[in-house]
Amino acid sequence: MITDFYDIASEPIVTLEAFYGPKIHLVDKCIVLFSKIIYEHMLQQYECTQVAEIGACNGSIPVWTFEHKGETVAFYLSMIGSALAGGTVAEVNHITGATRFVMFGSCGSLDADKTTGKFIVPTQAYRGEGLSYYFAEAQDYINIKNSDRLAEIFSEIKVPYVQGRIWTTDSMLRETVNLVNKRKSEGCIAVEMEVAGVQAVCDFYGFELYDFLAAGDVLVEGDYTIDELSDANHNLDKLLVALQIIERI
Repeated sequence: MITDFYDIASEPIVTLEAFYGPKIHLVDKCIVLFSKIIYEHMLQQYECTQVAEIGACNGSIPVWTFEHKGETVAFYLSMIGSALAGGTVAEVNHITGATRFVMFGSCGSLDADKTTGKFIVPTQAYRGEGLSYYFAEAQDYINIKNSDRLAEIFSEIKVPYVQGRIWTTDSMLRETVNLVNKRKSEGCIAVEMEVAGVQAVCDFYGFELYDFLAAGDVLVEGDYTIDELSDANHNLDKLLVALQIIERI
């Protein structure tokens, strides 16, 4: 079934123009947030202007802009999960014009020896979700195209990092022992819930994605720990790194 999802031989029925009208251009770059604490910090620390809104029957997502070193940059608080995060990127492009997205969030470590004390720069993402199969031909992994460029930036700003494969899942409650071991045997060092889908959407529409992760929980059989999860989600160090990436892309 999943191999039938990718259809580029016919046109989509649902269009963003039907919801938002003609596409507009306000900015080139956008920061995708998953932490409400970092989001609220930005609203308090910067002079922010709401420029658009993503509508939904369960509540809307405001899209804001702020000035960073003479450049206007958009940001918003994304919903969690590949399908929602990926779809939102496409909507934000339509209503702001942004084509370069810097995204960061927390993940679970599959190899604490490699990830402790370092940011994770994904090289490939295992497609354990559904959205990516509508935007890219079926295969197990999707390449994270700007991984090497992001690694260069991390080296330039002297921030510790590790590159490696990751696993995107739709259900953290089904990260079973056998599945974790399979992904680890393939070289995955972390698991999260958005990257594969967002990358597929960006590839399909020609956007650029720059994604990095911070490990919070550690998935080890018989010893699952969440000691670092709060910092991985909300520590402002990720925002400071994201701003330096914005300056360089």
